[in-house]
Amino acid sequence: MRPNTTTTSETKPTPWLGIPQTEAESNQQTIAEREEYRKRLELLYRVGKKVGSASEVTRLLGQILRMTQQTLRASASSVLLIDQGSKELYFQTAAGKAKSRVKQIRLDLDSGIAGWVARHVKPLVVNDVGQDPRFHKEVDKATGFVTRSVLAVPMVWGHEVVGVLEVLNKLDGSGFNEQDLEASTALAATAAGAVSNARLHQAVLDGYKSTVKALAAAIDARDPYTCGHSQRVMEYALLGATSLSFSPEELQTIEFGGLLHDIGKIGITDSILRKSGRLTTDEWSVMHKHPLIGVNIISKVPFLQPTTDLVLHHHERFDGRGYPDRLKGENITLGARLLAVADAFDTMTTDRSYRPALGVDIALGELAKYIGTQFCPVAAEAFVHGFKERPTLRQVHILPAEQ
Repeated sequence: MRPNTTTTSETKPTPWLGIPQTEAESNQQTIAEREEYRKRLELLYRVGKKVGSASEVTRLLGQILRMTQQTLRASASSVLLIDQGSKELYFQTAAGKAKSRVKQIRLDLDSGIAGWVARHVKPLVVNDVGQDPRFHKEVDKATGFVTRSVLAVPMVWGHEVVGVLEVLNKLDGSGFNEQDLEASTALAATAAGAVSNARLHQAVLDGYKSTVKALAAAIDARDPYTCGHSQRVMEYALLGATSLSFSPEELQTIEFGGLLHDIGKIGITDSILRKSGRLTTDEWSVMHKHPLIGVNIISKVPFLQPTTDLVLHHHERFDGRGYPDRLKGENITLGARLLAVADAFDTMTTDRSYRPALGVDIALGELAKYIGTQFCPVAAEAFVHGFKERPTLRQVHILPAEQ
């Protein structure tokens, strides 16, 4: 079995890169290409460091709710955001006894107290909801919570209403007053800024992903047998990482590491990378340098620092016989061990110049056969579990709901 090796195809013109005429020209071209990749990744970093992380925003919203409840001495509070597509309000973050149940509820923007506040961009205090026709009783029915009084403030950033901050029921049974409204209005403005920054972060992150996918696709395109390889390896590695309950930040690292794991092949000449037959010992020695070349490219980009171990060590083996550092066992980053499994599985299940693609069951059997030698047991078993449950793959979303 050769799941962790790379065998190349017959030499064909590559429109994106071209075929150099001499080895010297080839070396000059690859150096220029590597520098271009580095510059493009560095540009992404400069933009990206201007925005905050999704997890920080989620924590901030939770802190805002806790501060609001403590200050106003209330029994529950929530942040509802507007889904512009469906014109609905949904509970992004909540605090109180019913917080887990409200997360499943979506409210029509044209109804309820929160809907009124969002539409009119005005705060509202209702100290007896039973006397107000705008009160939406269905939420109480769904959660079992009994609402007596509501303070609701629009979350406005610039000229856009992004959501509503709600506070429910004073603990002492009294009503909300002007001082409560003033305090909540200031906190709602902070929450609105956090949400807007998070959405900006998501837009930038989506741009990162698109650009990194394009860079990975350009590398894969040098060999028709590896077309789409980086994308698939990323998806397979995410299956395993999701099975192991990686955090959103760790999943993001796996995503970028999977896409960029072979970026160092930009420094391998076509005569080796696209060779149709088996590589010689000297050629394998050159091929084994691609993880180091890859790290040299991405190490110049601080945003991608978490992926360096994955790129450098995705060809290490659990028994210590891999490359480039011959690391063994748990000395290999778990993310790199997941990539090694994902890389091997994709190699086995796609056509190569030296053999047709193996069936999925055969490939899974090969993974099992080499557990403990080539593959980490934890990584291999997590991938197999994730692969079998792949329709439920969790996506990395901005502002994940508070658990």
